[in-house]
Amino acid sequence: MSQDPQSADHNLRHDGRSLLLSFYAALRSLKLYPLENTTVQKALDDLLASGQQLLGDEDDVEIRASGDFLFVNDTRLRLELDNYASFSQVLGLLRTFEVGTLRIVRGVERREWQALLSVFLSLGTRDAAGSRFDELMTRLQRADIRHLQLEPLTAVEEQEDSAEAREVAKRTYAQGVAVTKDVVNSVRMGRTANLKKVKRAVQLVVDQVLNNETSIVGLTTIRDYDEYTFTHSVNVCIFSVALGKKLGFGKLQLYDLGLAALLHDIGKARISLDILNKTTGLDEAEWKVMTRHPWFGTLTLFSSRRYEETPYRAILVAHEHHMKTDLTGYPRAIRPRTLGLYSRLVAVADGFDAATTRRSYQTVPIQPDAVLKEMWENPRRGYDRVLVKALINLIGIYPVGTCVILDTLEVAIVAGPNPDPTVLNRPIVRIAIDTNGAVLPPPGNLADLSDGNGQGGYARSIVKVTDPARYGLVVGDYFV
Repeated sequence: MSQDPQSADHNLRHDGRSLLLSFYAALRSLKLYPLENTTVQKALDDLLASGQQLLGDEDDVEIRASGDFLFVNDTRLRLELDNYASFSQVLGLLRTFEVGTLRIVRGVERREWQALLSVFLSLGTRDAAGSRFDELMTRLQRADIRHLQLEPLTAVEEQEDSAEAREVAKRTYAQGVAVTKDVVNSVRMGRTANLKKVKRAVQLVVDQVLNNETSIVGLTTIRDYDEYTFTHSVNVCIFSVALGKKLGFGKLQLYDLGLAALLHDIGKARISLDILNKTTGLDEAEWKVMTRHPWFGTLTLFSSRRYEETPYRAILVAHEHHMKTDLTGYPRAIRPRTLGLYSRLVAVADGFDAATTRRSYQTVPIQPDAVLKEMWENPRRGYDRVLVKALINLIGIYPVGTCVILDTLEVAIVAGPNPDPTVLNRPIVRIAIDTNGAVLPPPGNLADLSDGNGQGGYARSIVKVTDPARYGLVVGDYFV
């Protein structure tokens, strides 16, 4: 009796996830311990068993990398928090070596799994002079690996997958902005905001961060001061959720965190547009009004509990996100208190996005790397240093959207941190201006600054950070 399609997909997903977990565990074990260690031996046994379980009655099965997703044959593996580490590490490994497909063929031996992992580890510690995939294949042929077959990721597949991922991220971002605008306008007009739409938008952001963090974080570079109130709230939501994921929050916690972050500035809906949109600095009286927005937000969210359930943490974040860790911010605390974790986390995301965004009264924003330096080094800013450090680890020393000059005389936009945490100072970039001074159309040419030059050095290195406006570059264009 044939298996129904739904049941077959479920089994493929289950067995595929088991293989990823086993692959990741064996890779880590080989990296940490000698081959004869019992932990390594058990990990290799588990990997062999997982591969055989996945094969089932088939002659072969494919693990395919596509954009930010992994597929077993044509079934996409679902990313969950319990398999996130294994998923991201395996996907990152395949990308590093330009592998599009890993085919497991019936008859695969334990020796072959061990040899494949060993080659990955040995090549991962050196600079490849040419194609990483070609060198990988040369080493695998020497090891006589026949039942684990690799195919390269083609440039066309890579571009199509990247374009699809960006489209999904753009839709998610646009919906977040639209929902935020609707909520703010409802509050301004004295109507009850539709929190169900807000929660749905937050769920989409969380799912996007879990499945395709690079694409959605890249969109935070779209910092339009004409729509600042709305895009800022969505950006803070994205940064907060990504930071929460980095800290190991569960999915339900990420939903609560994302909702609190999206609504953290809801109190500004009760402040005059003349003050919010003022094109010069605020005077003392106007600043005093502006500092009331946390209290206005607290009242707005608290009153909404009569109609729909608003998590208590969202109310607390609206109230505390400008208080600072030493309580010297606003509103002033009546008695000693310890700020909630969500409040401290949203404060860091809020501070970073606000400082790197050009407001209506600013000529240029502060460059992202300088913002992180100030947040980390200046205690008067009042941020939780542990969380600032986590943000730096998340987005890199050169955050997404930073414009940099390279030693090749190219100008590039930082597209994301390097997946290798040991080279945070060598991010992934998009080349916007080539060595001849020609402007490349967005999204530019992708380059990994950790790539070697074949002579023990690096092909490209950052010389300094620069203002993209000097070169007529609009950073957001490289992420849409």
